[in-house]
Amino acid sequence: MRRQITGFSNPTVKFLRSLREKKHRKAAGKFLAEGLRLLTDARECGHLPEILVMAERRDPHPLLSALESDVVAAGGEVIETSEDILGKITGKDNPQAVAGVFAEFDTRIESIERDSAKIWLVAQALRDPGNLGTMLRTGDAVGAGGLILIDDCADPFSVEAVRASMGAVFTQKVAQARWDEFIAWLRAGPGQLVAASLRDAVPYRGAPYAAPCFILIGNESRGLPEEYELACDLRVTMPMKGRADSLNAAVAGAVLAYEVLDALDR
Repeated sequence: MRRQITGFSNPTVKFLRSLREKKHRKAAGKFLAEGLRLLTDARECGHLPEILVMAERRDPHPLLSALESDVVAAGGEVIETSEDILGKITGKDNPQAVAGVFAEFDTRIESIERDSAKIWLVAQALRDPGNLGTMLRTGDAVGAGGLILIDDCADPFSVEAVRASMGAVFTQKVAQARWDEFIAWLRAGPGQLVAASLRDAVPYRGAPYAAPCFILIGNESRGLPEEYELACDLRVTMPMKGRADSLNAAVAGAVLAYEVLDALDR
């Protein structure tokens, strides 16, 4: 179905704007993504938006035409509106020419197939959506299976996290769980839990990594709780040559993930 929206007070515009808030995303089970590149990545991964919103004055592009055709063929809705209204929907002064509404994914820990990848990223109490999106991008880059979010983390389906993921939210499996739920699931099958730590740690280079390897990263400011560190099968340390005593959480995850990738590929 195709239609045009010209008014800011249109109920559909209000609904789409509401998806910028977590409580409304959870209630609807939907999330927003914006930009032709990101939506094309989603399409190539088998995810089509239920609603495709396009600016009236947009440059023609074959990828946009293909996306539009696929959404219509799948029974989705295509909406044309002004750049101003699209900006209100996405919350950006200079919005992309296209945005999409997707159904949220199954994030139960039971939906994880641990043997489908050698590496998994695990983040505990990660609060910054930019860091979350960056970790998704890292996971995509190293061929990880996905990102498991432990305890109270930023919403992986927020506009900010989706934008920061650069499309990796569609290539990476996302799961959410409390610590007790996660550790019980992990110990019910194969899986090595690894964390960057100073507690009885070995150098991160040359450490005995094993697949499937679950790389655990702690909160940006507090790090990991002691109980969580002690539950790990392997604790590794990364050298800090300057005055800083720690790396950004997403950066630490990336450094460690590439070392694990190298070790498991040997």
